[in-house]
Amino acid sequence: QVQVVESGGGLVQPGGSLTLSCVGSGFTFSNYAVAWYREVPEKEREFVAFISSSGRLPRYGNRVKGRFTISKDNDLNTVYLQMSSLKSEDTAVYFCKAFDPIASTEYWGQGTQVTVSS
Repeated sequence: QVQVVESGGGLVQPGGSLTLSCVGSGFTFSNYAVAWYREVPEKEREFVAFISSSGRLPRYGNRVKGRFTISKDNDLNTVYLQMSSLKSEDTAVYFCKAFDPIASTEYWGQGTQVTVSS
């Protein structure tokens, strides 16, 4: 059974840090690139970060560049999103997508809520 599960969300004060995890199972995780997106009500889904299947070539959305770091551990089938200097506008549901562009397959998680508030 294919699963992508995000965790690590929660409530954090402005300026604080949080690390999200995305664990994949039921497929060959090392063949899949992973991207994080986030959503807030009544707004379009926003790209946050990307990492290649091998764990290289990280890319970031403009609003998080310099504050977020994405990494991939294929031994643990896990991608991490380290978030620092958090702002209220980072409040959103964060989703993880594992995708294989060659096989044209993608798997989404259910999301994890991040709330930045004092």
